Amino acid sequence: MTGQSSVAAHSDQGLNGVGDPVLEAFKGKLASDGLYRPPTHHCAHASHDDTTLMRFLRARQYDITNAQKQFADSEAWRKRYDVDNLYKDFSVDEMESARRFYPRWTGRRDKRGLPVYVFQLASLDESLRKELDALSPERRYQRIIVLHETMTRFVLPLCDYLPHEPPTPVSSVVTIIDLGNVSLSAMWALRSHLQQASTMATAYYPETLDTTVVINSPAFFSTIWGWIKVPYDQFLYPTALKRYRQGWFDEGTRRKIHVLGKSPGDFLRHLIAAEDLPTVYGGELPWIFEDEPCLDSEALKVVKEMPKGPVAFVAGQGVITLT
Repeated sequence: MTGQSSVAAHSDQGLNGVGDPVLEAFKGKLASDGLYRPPTHHCAHASHDDTTLMRFLRARQYDITNAQKQFADSEAWRKRYDVDNLYKDFSVDEMESARRFYPRWTGRRDKRGLPVYVFQLASLDESLRKELDALSPERRYQRIIVLHETMTRFVLPLCDYLPHEPPTPVSSVVTIIDLGNVSLSAMWALRSHLQQASTMATAYYPETLDTTVVINSPAFFSTIWGWIKVPYDQFLYPTALKRYRQGWFDEGTRRKIHVLGKSPGDFLRHLIAAEDLPTVYGGELPWIFEDEPCLDSEALKVVKEMPKGPVAFVAGQGVITLT
């Protein structure tokens, strides 16, 4: 991998990295291997947008060879799980139910325009854990895929379309992980559930996790952090993941994790305007984890209300229902 100076040289200062010679070289390599199709007279849109390609480059420190390997693995994984059809055909009711078990979008954005997600682990009480355990491992995995697809197909494109400063692509999310009132036994019971989601993001949705803030961390959090740094369980995850066996998260993502105490308000208000931060975390937004996203005024001008089920957002077209 290249050094930090190379990363700085290729930061996303231009919209979607347009004109970046590394990005253009990456496209050329992918195209030569049949992994990328540029726009043509017959199809005005490329097979993958620049923002997505830049995520893979950033994840591999702008090493084109390593980025291509991860991109190829991701494309093979998407084909293996038939991700496009899985998302399009997923039950609306099941998708809405699945949101209870994973980080949820508040409907608001941080000061840079990145969507703010919250995960309140105490909400996964014993009854919800039993409900989760009743699902087959395959269906749990499919649910995680679908919710990641919602993030990359709807939430991120919508937030990128909305006014934000600086006007660089919105391709990642800010996450508040609330560990208040969570026991060590509950965390142990949920460890594989949490690990599946984090490892999937690292391997197949790279660089979609920006700042992650852990709040109300219990005294035993050092034990939890030890689990997070342990390499992926080879028996739980697809073979391709072994290439990225740095732990639940890659090192770049771990550096973005901030562990705070019981009074995180000042730190969070530095990232998120008070009107967009839930009151329980020191802001002014009357939103709790069980609520639907509370869209801000700019988002409401565009989508009117939060859609349900498999949807996408496309600039110039708005919300597209895929079912």
